[in-house]
Amino acid sequence: MTLQRFDRATLPATRWKNGGGVTREIVCNPPGAGLDGFDWRVSIAEVAGDGPFSAFQRVDRVITLLEGAGMRLHATDGRFDHRLDQPLVPFAFAGEAPVQCELLAGACQDFNVMTRRGRCRAEVRLLARSTALPAAAGGLLLALRGQWRAGAQALAPGEGLWWSGGEGPGAPSCEDSHAALLAVHIHPVKP
Repeated sequence: MTLQRFDRATLPATRWKNGGGVTREIVCNPPGAGLDGFDWRVSIAEVAGDGPFSAFQRVDRVITLLEGAGMRLHATDGRFDHRLDQPLVPFAFAGEAPVQCELLAGACQDFNVMTRRGRCRAEVRLLARSTALPAAAGGLLLALRGQWRAGAQALAPGEGLWWSGGEGPGAPSCEDSHAALLAVHIHPVKP
């Protein structure tokens, strides 16, 4: 099993092609696959301006507001019109949808999970207390508030870990009454 720690504060930033923000990739699996060949990818984006989202064919996306007032996401083909203005509430949509973003009140940060349709699917949950989670072949934990433990790993706010090729680090636990942790489980899709 591959198990990798990360710190949100030290993730390198890459500017978007349209200049509307930057992305900080946490994991792209398989490693080195790039945007056209990944099975699953997790990143944090800083959205600085209105504009279109990049389209990803045959990809399912889950976006979660981390910081800021949020944004209105609307598909120009009428599939959906969604205000992403509640922090830590995941919203799922098809990656090929033609999405326009309108910031509600300035820049914001969001957490993005993308999975290649037909290969795997993602389950994104917000945890507020110690929780037993099902085993998953891959996934990611990101501590947002409180001091968390996952197996032998201690996670302070902004720290996380991702894994692939195994069942994960164990059930996350925290004793803080204001705890918050994003848990992503990646499940393979059987043909």
